[in-house]
Amino acid sequence: MSEDTLGPGHHTRVRRMPELATYDVEVINAILDEARFCHVAAIVDGQAVTVPTLHAREGSTLYLHGSQSNAFMKAVFSCATAFVSVTIYDGLRLARSGFESSIAYRSVVVVGPASQVSDVAEKRRVLDMFVDAILPGRAQEVRPLRERELNLTLVVRVEISEASAKVSHGPTQDDEDDMALPIWSGTIPAHLEFDAPVPSSDGAMKDGNVALPESLVRLYRDQR
Repeated sequence: MSEDTLGPGHHTRVRRMPELATYDVEVINAILDEARFCHVAAIVDGQAVTVPTLHAREGSTLYLHGSQSNAFMKAVFSCATAFVSVTIYDGLRLARSGFESSIAYRSVVVVGPASQVSDVAEKRRVLDMFVDAILPGRAQEVRPLRERELNLTLVVRVEISEASAKVSHGPTQDDEDDMALPIWSGTIPAHLEFDAPVPSSDGAMKDGNVALPESLVRLYRDQR
């Protein structure tokens, strides 16, 4: 592997439809950053388990977090290798046959050694990073993390040692014999869109005088 690629690796080589695969670092990182959540795999009490959770990336490191009492997250960093995947749904690809019909998507599989983040300062910094991964700029708008909340939270560091992406987009690939069939075919793009914000009706929000924060103003402005 070069500095610009993360594969193909032993665990992440794409064998099914390899023409959709890429191991390019920039493509992989872009998908990881855009994905709203990930799925993490681990063995818990002898059972294979996959759990959806939030993630945040910094350089070649992917961070996960959960409760200190979470047996699943403890299993993740106790294993020699962590497996994490993300998928972004981009729409429908409707062919003239069900066999060739599919969805448009971008996905990534990440593999790497996992360890617990124990340093208090680093934990605080990473947990703020999680807040900003959900909504950029939000970490500066909320109250600081309390000591008790910090102690209750487990942060796991996954060093990305290998990864692969699959990108499915563009026109469908109908069989030549199907091309003349009078059946509609094409693509239907899809994207995530945020509706109007619904403010809380408790505490200081009751009087309705709390202004919309800059992070939300920017969110709605950028999606126009």
